[in-house]
Amino acid sequence: MRKNFGSKTMCYPMPVFILGTYNADGTPNAMNAAWGGISEESEISVCVSDDHKTTENFLARKAFTVSMGTADQVVACDYVGLVSGSKVADKFAKAGFHATKSAFVDAPLIDELPVALECELLSYDEKTCRLVGRIVNVCADESVLDESGKIDVAKLRPITYDAMHHHYLVLGEKVGNAFRDGLALK
Repeated sequence: MRKNFGSKTMCYPMPVFILGTYNADGTPNAMNAAWGGISEESEISVCVSDDHKTTENFLARKAFTVSMGTADQVVACDYVGLVSGSKVADKFAKAGFHATKSAFVDAPLIDELPVALECELLSYDEKTCRLVGRIVNVCADESVLDESGKIDVAKLRPITYDAMHHHYLVLGEKVGNAFRDGLALK
């Protein structure tokens, strides 16, 4: 028997994305955005309402970064979702974040979050709050790479948002092999 919850913003896993932008004065800004995902081969879509400082920033600069929230930085990741950059000018610094300018787009990489998508603004719809970016580059700190140079999810320890319980959960346990385990049923 199934229980119906009605129309809810629930999807598992729900990524914890930290969007990085520059303010008009060049200082870095970050916000937590949980509603998003890859929408095309080189595109990401994220729901961001028009009243965010981040929205003002990516519309002005035509660029943003999307970092994966991590277990090691859960407090800082939550903080940048609780506080508005319009009200707390130095929220990036208060979160303990440090920025390195992306070599590909006019947006900051967050040094403490080791994986980021560097994106150019493709479109933003104020009615639906849908931000679409073209992924120009994906970068990862060497600390989260395996011996073959690929991102190791167990080292990254990305977090997901549990909308039902308002928890952050860490991802990383391997349970199977993609494009191989299902062959047993052929």
